[in-house]
Amino acid sequence: MAEPDLDDIQRRMDGAVTSLKSEFGGLRTGRASVSLLDPIMVDAYGAKMPINQVGTVSVPEPRMLSVQVWDRGMSKAVEKAIRDSDLGLNPQSDGQLIRIPLPDLSEERRKELSRIAAKYAENARVAVRNVRRDGMDMLKKAEKDGDLSQDDRHLYEQEIQELTDSHVKAIDEALEAKEKDIMQV
Repeated sequence: MAEPDLDDIQRRMDGAVTSLKSEFGGLRTGRASVSLLDPIMVDAYGAKMPINQVGTVSVPEPRMLSVQVWDRGMSKAVEKAIRDSDLGLNPQSDGQLIRIPLPDLSEERRKELSRIAAKYAENARVAVRNVRRDGMDMLKKAEKDGDLSQDDRHLYEQEIQELTDSHVKAIDEALEAKEKDIMQV
């Protein structure tokens, strides 16, 4: 009897949750965070590069970010990338140091960020359910091929469903925490 690879299913579901948390890190709340600039790509040396590969991102104050650009010639490109991102930030350049003050979020912007967070969470739930479907298909194929008995298939299906439920619960909890963080004034 061939046992299904539940560790692989667990790993793939964990990946969906981890990916969601990194996406949440890029959503702006009332406080500064270096992960806020992670999704920004800079046109550098003829290629698109993440902002953290052209400079050092830091949080000197709770409502301020700074980027210390390593190459003086990249300052304008970094500033343009930040300004063109849909984060609503207005960078101020001072040579190789770019300061980015974080403005207060309006109620409308908070609601919009909550909707974006909910969309990210739904995408993660879909990814977890797709992993579950793959696992269930694998079990049905193993049973059809005679590698797995019907009773064993039902046991493994229950385990996969429990994994799915726990990961969806983790996604819901992460979404609830992020929405609370976004709505906090």
